[in-house]
Amino acid sequence: MEKLEKYRLLIRQLLNNHTSLEVNNSDSEIEYQLIFDTENDHYQLLEIGWNRLKRIYNCFIHLDIKDGKIWIQRNMTEVDLAQDLVEMGIPKEDIIIGLHPTYKRPYTGYGIAQ
Repeated sequence: MEKLEKYRLLIRQLLNNHTSLEVNNSDSEIEYQLIFDTENDHYQLLEIGWNRLKRIYNCFIHLDIKDGKIWIQRNMTEVDLAQDLVEMGIPKEDIIIGLHPTYKRPYTGYGIAQ
């Protein structure tokens, strides 16, 4: 399987797993949406709805694929997404912790793309 297609498949699996966990702990007025933009390689898990009179809109997870590498742009879970990706077979050098500024990336143990 081509690397890009493999990464797309693994990201979808990862997000589907996290959605299942969230839905099981969900309030009935909260909807979880998966965004799979395979044309531009943007992937997100969103929480949308209402908690009484308060509007809920959160992006829990945002991953991108850029230049053959998976970028973790947002992770508002307690799970180490980078480690999950490694356990799924993705090399550490192909995982970029986009949450960290460029100068910190060499110290993460993962990829260091600019």
